[in-house]
Amino acid sequence: MFDSLPLTTLADLVPFALVLARVAGLFSSIPMFGARLVPNRVKVPLILAMALLIFPLVRPLAIPAADDSLTLMILVVKETLIGLTLGLLSQFVFAAVEYCGQQVGTQIGLSMAAQFDPTTQNNVPTMAIFQNALATLVFLGLGVHHFFIRAIVESYQVIPLGAWHVGGPLLKFLVETSGGIFIVAIKLAAPVAVALVATSVALGIVARSFPAMNVFMVSMPLNIGIGFVILGISLPVFVRVLETSFGGLVLQMRTLFRLLA
Repeated sequence: MFDSLPLTTLADLVPFALVLARVAGLFSSIPMFGARLVPNRVKVPLILAMALLIFPLVRPLAIPAADDSLTLMILVVKETLIGLTLGLLSQFVFAAVEYCGQQVGTQIGLSMAAQFDPTTQNNVPTMAIFQNALATLVFLGLGVHHFFIRAIVESYQVIPLGAWHVGGPLLKFLVETSGGIFIVAIKLAAPVAVALVATSVALGIVARSFPAMNVFMVSMPLNIGIGFVILGISLPVFVRVLETSFGGLVLQMRTLFRLLA
C-alpha cells in the first residue's frame, strides 16, 4: 500500500528525519504557515507532504553518519536551526510592519485600542493587526511563500545535511539585516507621520490665533480622520515598500546560503 512512498528501506529513516527537521524549521518560522493561528492538523500534514516531496532530491546526497541517538539528535537540531534561520529573514519584514502599526496607531490616537492577536498571543494595537493582515496578503499575493519553498529545495545543494554552524560573519549579517527593521518601519509610517506633524503645526498656529478655541477637543477626531485618509491614500506606497523588501529577500537568502555553507 505504501510502495509509492520514497521511503523504501529502514536506512532512509535517518535522512528523512533530517529533511523533515529542516522543513519543519522553515514552516514554523515563515509567516502564515508558522502562525499559532494555523492548527497543527494543518501544519503536520503539510510539513510531511513537503518532506516526502523533497526527500527524493536529497537521497543521492552524502548523509552524515549517525551511529547513536545523541549524534542523531544533534543533527536534527542543526537541520531545524537551518530552517529557522532561513525563515527568520521574512520575520524581519513583518516585525517592521508591526512596529509601523504601533507607531501609526500611537500618532493617530488609537494606541489604547488593543486587541488580542492570536498570531503572537499578545495584546497588540488594532492598527498593527490591520497592517500585519495587509502585509500577509501582500506576502501571499506576490508568491513569496513559493520563494521559500524553492529556497528550502535549493539549500540542499549549498548547505549539506548537518552543516549548520554559527560564525562571526553569520551573526554580523543577521544583526545588520535586523537593523533594517527600523528603516522599513520608517518608510511605511512616513506618510501618516508627516501628515500628522503638519496637522499638529497647523493646530498650534490656530491655537495661538484663537486662544479661546479648545484645540484639544478638535485635535483628537481630526488626527483620527486625517490619519485614516492618509493611510488609505498611501496604501500603494505601503505595498510598494513591502514589494521592495520582499524582493530583497532573494539577495539576502543567497548571502545566507554562503554564510551557512
